[in-house]
Amino acid sequence: MIHYALICSLEHEFDGWFSSSMAFEAQAARDLVECPVCGDINVRRALMAPCLPRKSNARDPAKAPQPDVPQPSAPPATLQQPSPGHTVAVAGDRLPAHVRVALQRLRAEVERHCDYVGDQFAEEARRIHHGESERRAIYGETTPDEAEELAADGIEVSSLPWVPHSDS
Repeated sequence: MIHYALICSLEHEFDGWFSSSMAFEAQAARDLVECPVCGDINVRRALMAPCLPRKSNARDPAKAPQPDVPQPSAPPATLQQPSPGHTVAVAGDRLPAHVRVALQRLRAEVERHCDYVGDQFAEEARRIHHGESERRAIYGETTPDEAEELAADGIEVSSLPWVPHSDS
């Protein structure tokens, strides 16, 4: 494996691992390498310091005295599922760029692979569940009460954060 320091056209730096130099070039040419911060596919290799083998008489860093590393005073918070009937919300001026990009990708995938049924979501979900309509993935709008009723009836429903498209 080859480790590359990469950089996008917006100057975000990140790392990538590839099986060979040709693998990086092929993936980049097919727009498969993208910045994890902004989603930019105009990515190039950044300058890196060479990785040189150690001299045989070099000191072993594993045996060198290690500085004291402060330990966190409390364990990190764990992710928790919201209580039933509650929605998770993010407050602040704006989402971190990498989260916004991930949500934009999610939206694009939903729009690409699911049928939009608008405000008829609850009715169409019920028709699909009862075999009265073609079985397929759908998306649309519904009220929290309607979504709760669908779930109570055994109809799988998910609420998704809907962010503007990346070109908005």
